[in-house]
Amino acid sequence: MKTDSIFYRLFQEFPSIFFELIGNPPETANTYQFSSVEIKQTAFRIDGVFLPTQDGANPIYFVEVQFQPDSDIYLRLVSETFLYLRQNKSKNSWRGVVIYPRRNIDTGERQDCHEFFNSDRISIIYLDELGEAASLPIGIATLKLVIENEDTTIATARELINRTKQAVNLQLPQKQLLELIETILVYKLPNISREEIEAMFGLSELKQTRVYQEAKQEGKQEGKEEGKQEGKQEGRFEAKLEAVPKLLALGLSMEQIAQALDLDIAQVQQGLQQTPLNE
Repeated sequence: MKTDSIFYRLFQEFPSIFFELIGNPPETANTYQFSSVEIKQTAFRIDGVFLPTQDGANPIYFVEVQFQPDSDIYLRLVSETFLYLRQNKSKNSWRGVVIYPRRNIDTGERQDCHEFFNSDRISIIYLDELGEAASLPIGIATLKLVIENEDTTIATARELINRTKQAVNLQLPQKQLLELIETILVYKLPNISREEIEAMFGLSELKQTRVYQEAKQEGKQEGKEEGKQEGKQEGRFEAKLEAVPKLLALGLSMEQIAQALDLDIAQVQQGLQQTPLNE
């Protein structure tokens, strides 16, 4: 799973989530621009940087998303930070934020950097210690979906999708947020069928997402190349029938499944009947 790209895309599109994550008001994002910064004449590249839009007013935030053990993470972060400050002659202060999925991934050596931790220059966030997704702001709950256990990912995503649809005065763009949730599901659960994702999102919302549109275009292209539209329709129907028992197990009613998969009740029942007993 491309966790780094998902996190940086999330911060690019929803910078307010980062500031919520570190305990600042979401509105703080209005005074920042998120970017990736390359340090000249070195092998360093800082992937996540929140740059203040005004000199001297707010600190620069250097962000590292670390999903693999790395004993040099803090030395590297400090080195990259000071090289950046030296080359750019910034008048702003700075803060470093390292995001881990869980505490046991944090193997970084702090002996030569402890002053930065004592002064809160560098702060650490463990996603699994943020609390239950249902009690978190929608943005942070979306971020935490990345580390959700496979057994509970679909149920958690469904709750998050429903919260996103029903939220009043949602400050984040709903369409982009749904698209991000879908992207996380695609990466985390590569074996999940498109029909199951459609049922979770609701057809009208899903059809607006970038992932769905790309898949639709790919399907059209495959149809042109193969010239087997009838066979594709039969395969799609079979895939829908295979999805029925899974969706029923997720808590959808027969009527909801029929509506989501564009089937009638008799076809939904057919999907249940052809499921092997050992499943």
